[in-house]
Amino acid sequence: MDLVLIRVLFVLVTALACYELQPLGLGPWPAAAVGALIGAAVILFEFRLRQVSLKRLIGAVIGSFLGIIGAYLFSLVIRNSIRPGATQSFLQLFVMLLMAYVGLVIGAGKGELLNLAALGGIFGGEKQSKRSYKILDTSVIIDGRIADIAETGFLDGVIVIPQFVLRELQLVADSADSMKRNRGRRGLDILQRIQKIATLTIQIVEDDFPAVREVDLKLIELAKVYEGKIVTNDFNLNKVAQLQGVEVLNINELANSLKPIVLPGEIMKVFILKEGKEYNQGVAYLDDGTMVVVDNARKMIGKNIDISVTSVLQTTAGKMIFGKFDERGNLMPRPVEARPEFRKSGPTPAAAAMPEAIKPEQV
Repeated sequence: MDLVLIRVLFVLVTALACYELQPLGLGPWPAAAVGALIGAAVILFEFRLRQVSLKRLIGAVIGSFLGIIGAYLFSLVIRNSIRPGATQSFLQLFVMLLMAYVGLVIGAGKGELLNLAALGGIFGGEKQSKRSYKILDTSVIIDGRIADIAETGFLDGVIVIPQFVLRELQLVADSADSMKRNRGRRGLDILQRIQKIATLTIQIVEDDFPAVREVDLKLIELAKVYEGKIVTNDFNLNKVAQLQGVEVLNINELANSLKPIVLPGEIMKVFILKEGKEYNQGVAYLDDGTMVVVDNARKMIGKNIDISVTSVLQTTAGKMIFGKFDERGNLMPRPVEARPEFRKSGPTPAAAAMPEAIKPEQV
């Protein structure tokens, strides 16, 4: 509210000054209108300037300064080469504007190459602060696992929730489709749950990019401004962000890395949930959704059995374990048990998408 009042006062003062001074030979009221337009243009420029990173600002200032120095040297040559008059004044002014503009644009573009941390002081602290931002994607909010990760304390720094992500969540929550509506409401509930975590700093930002229409691209631009990391489980957003040099924290990759390591020959206790597509096969699932294909286990559907791991297959959708059930019961009692509550719940969507007809010898 204070900033709004200051901006209004700035426009009024600019209009009053033009009203009194009457520049460009204008009358009092036309001059006041021009002053108000100038004040509004300055405020608009300030809005755009706030979205620029510190690196770009420093690069633009250095580039403009060097451009003005070059323009001064060119003006000396023009003054000694052309007779004084309107042509000389025009060329000097044109060269100054041209060199300042070129220096500003090139300096801003090359500013991202600056290493502010190496300068120390306020610049090093500013960069370190920006690197601690974690920007949440819509998909990761609806997914819900981000709240569990946050409660464990693995997320640090400032959790950024953009206003355009909240608008997208609200649109999903107000959808006529019941499934979409439930997903949107779940996302809003997850945000409330995250806000109640005392160890987290939540920041809702108003930054927007009107020229960019897609939410995913807005997230990438916002991550560039804050020099933060995008937290998502969207595969496509992950790839696009990495191509543009934005760091991404993918919770699907985190989940896959936390799955238990199983070695061939290890003994596991599993619950045979259904039959496989191959002859005499049974299918089980671990508590993390990993599919276990067991030979000689078709008759053991609905029972807990000990199996011997024969091989492990890592796919893009997750991990598959192949095992063998010995009906004679000659297995060593070293089971890795799956939680009973998961055995009743069935496979995860990623595991369900895996082929059940792969044989162990195909691995």
